[in-house]
Amino acid sequence: LHLMIHSLYSNKEIFLRELISNASDAADKLRFDSLKDESLLEGDGDLYVEIEADSPARTLTIRDNGIGMNSAEVVDNLGTIARSGTRKFLDAMSGEQSQDAQMIGQFGVGFYSSFIVADRVTVRSRRAGETQGVQWESTGEGEYTVSAIDKPGRGTEVVLHLRDDESEFLDRTRLHHIIQKYSEHMSLPVRLYKAPAERAKDDEPAFDVVNRGTALWLRSKSDITDEEYHELYRQLAYDPEPPLAWVHNRVEGSQEYASLLYVPAKPPFDLWDRDSRRGLKLYVRRVFIMDDADKLLPTYLRFVRGVIDSNDLPLNVSRELLQSNRVIDKIRGASVKRVLGLIAGLAEKEPEKYAQFYAAFGPVLKEGVVEDPDNRDAILKLLRFHSTQSAGDAPTESLADYLGRMPESQEEIYYLTAENLGTAKASPHLEAFRGRGIEVLLLADRVDEWMINAIPEFEGKPLKSVARGDVELKDVIEDPQAEGEKARVAALYQDVIERLGELLKTHVSAARLSQRLTESPACLVVPENAMSRHLERLLRQAGEQVPGSKPILEINPNHPMLARLRETTDETDFADMGHLLYEQSVLAEGGQLDDPASFVKRLNRLVFRDSPAAA
Repeated sequence: LHLMIHSLYSNKEIFLRELISNASDAADKLRFDSLKDESLLEGDGDLYVEIEADSPARTLTIRDNGIGMNSAEVVDNLGTIARSGTRKFLDAMSGEQSQDAQMIGQFGVGFYSSFIVADRVTVRSRRAGETQGVQWESTGEGEYTVSAIDKPGRGTEVVLHLRDDESEFLDRTRLHHIIQKYSEHMSLPVRLYKAPAERAKDDEPAFDVVNRGTALWLRSKSDITDEEYHELYRQLAYDPEPPLAWVHNRVEGSQEYASLLYVPAKPPFDLWDRDSRRGLKLYVRRVFIMDDADKLLPTYLRFVRGVIDSNDLPLNVSRELLQSNRVIDKIRGASVKRVLGLIAGLAEKEPEKYAQFYAAFGPVLKEGVVEDPDNRDAILKLLRFHSTQSAGDAPTESLADYLGRMPESQEEIYYLTAENLGTAKASPHLEAFRGRGIEVLLLADRVDEWMINAIPEFEGKPLKSVARGDVELKDVIEDPQAEGEKARVAALYQDVIERLGELLKTHVSAARLSQRLTESPACLVVPENAMSRHLERLLRQAGEQVPGSKPILEINPNHPMLARLRETTDETDFADMGHLLYEQSVLAEGGQLDDPASFVKRLNRLVFRDSPAAA
């Protein structure tokens, strides 16, 4: 008991949730038993839980008028830790009776959480239909006393004699908050006592009913208005704006639970903090268990808000942690499919709402391509991209749209990753593609480099980066040069290529003529199995040690700068122009120069070489 009191619960306010839940269980048992024996109600079917704080006496009392206990049950239930009277009650049932009683809880340890805040606990109880009451009392030191008492009303009264440092639980405002937090949606009314001095009028009721007693998610969808859905969302997400969409389901069978999941209209401020606590609110039989049940949805759906209310879930003994098992996996899998189905419905039927959703959460959704291979195909269909054939600033092109526009001879889906959309659109890697009408997807989100490596193909078409050195254009682009002309140009620039390779050997692995350039003098391409240069930059910015690989420098023989380079006989000019070709290529792809000052000096020497001032 000492170990449980001091180690089991991380949040001491949980004790009130546990005692209210026990009281609710007692009321449910009475309702069930009274179906067979109405006399157990003793003429009073108005069931409730009452909370009373007595500051002078330093006691907090939780009472109910449920089924109550007799002496034997008190010893059986309270005399042994983790002995659940509710569990025993259910085990004694079979068939339809057991199904009818599934609303009743099955937790037996919760009562002992009382000793977290109390140095002495007194329990007074009388079982419905019996005349003799019983009192159980303990200081939590391993011993207890049981005695017979007179108790006029049925039910149970738990009196906590609070420790000196637990005065916060005598404050009505604090109690009101805890009750609303954990027991807001219990069907049993939870009443909070008001002392005479706290009542404005003599005839004012002695109790305030704190909880609403209704769980919206357990009601039929046809009986719920949009405004009611909006109001619950505001309570869950602390968001004054209505949600963009929601999906509401009740599941029956081997796993019985209800789910109500919302997609917000705008992203939360901490959307990109993957370590921030987030998740769904978890309830078990309307009793609040935890705020951030992150096991019920994957990280890439961290923007979703909502509720899961299960008839039974595998919780740890304190009911503060959710344990992983097959039931959780099934609820999680079904919830993911419902959210993705909801988003797909927006894409198909409400394109304006989908555009709003994608602007807010599109980059986060892309994380699912890597994190959730089971749903990768469904996620890929929801993704939208910029491309060389799209207009506007918003990504609007799907992979299916791209496939529909591909020439029959094109065997690959081409893409380019870049630091931002402007850099992507201006990339020299696109020149040959754009000139011949071949569409290229432009990926400018930071997550794209991570995501694209998890998409080897889409509907049988492999994805290929146009920034890789081995990209083949011959099947979709007719070579503008005859084979003989190509051989002539290659021979003409053979010496230039060799000299550039030697000059820039610390920066590039080789130099070669390019098929992809039509306007720019040069570009850098990545070998087939090497990490992309954009990904290298992202990892370095994140503080990672990246060995990196040397790119290939491709030159455009039709550019005037290359003709000038070929004709120069001055070694200094050749070196300046060769380094300038490389540095221009780095800047064109959004990179940073290792030595910007040297770049400026070289540029100035070449630009002002023949000016009078230079002479």
